[in-house]
Amino acid sequence: MLADLAVVFAALEVEWYLFGAQAAIVYGVARLTGDVDVTVRVPDRLPMAAVAGELERCGFRPRISDPAFIDQSRILPFVHEATGLPVDMVLAGPGIEDEFIARAQRRPIDGVEVPVADVTDLIVMKVLAGRPKDIEDVVKLLRVQEGRVSLARARNILAMFEEALAQDDLLPALDQAVARANRKGR
Repeated sequence: MLADLAVVFAALEVEWYLFGAQAAIVYGVARLTGDVDVTVRVPDRLPMAAVAGELERCGFRPRISDPAFIDQSRILPFVHEATGLPVDMVLAGPGIEDEFIARAQRRPIDGVEVPVADVTDLIVMKVLAGRPKDIEDVVKLLRVQEGRVSLARARNILAMFEEALAQDDLLPALDQAVARANRKGR
């Protein structure tokens, strides 16, 4: 499935990266998941219909065809027919996602070079998601990637989100995850 995505995105010159549970797995977190999440930056010159058509040609079937859902959610949900795996393609917006794309690390996965969200950026994304399983992933990522996470950068990004979203729960969530990751008897 990743090989097919890589072919489509290379042919269309679409920048992308793997994030979510699959990226956590790449970084050493033992985790079960039933889908694949990628963020894509589609060039302005490229109509979304061309992207969808190329994905379909390479074995991806749309799970939802409602344009209103896609416009509102900015998610293109597909299923990879050969594997049956659901793939959620998040359309990147300007700003922080440009930075996430620039920092993505190319990792070999089953012989395919896949851009994977930087571990610090992945932690930020998981704190933003805020679900219990995402926070648990943050704790595990902090443990298995000890010394490779820039907590200062994560805090700076989350502080910007707190201000922009008028929230005050993101930095405490990160700090609680850090405290859990640092507990003895992990």
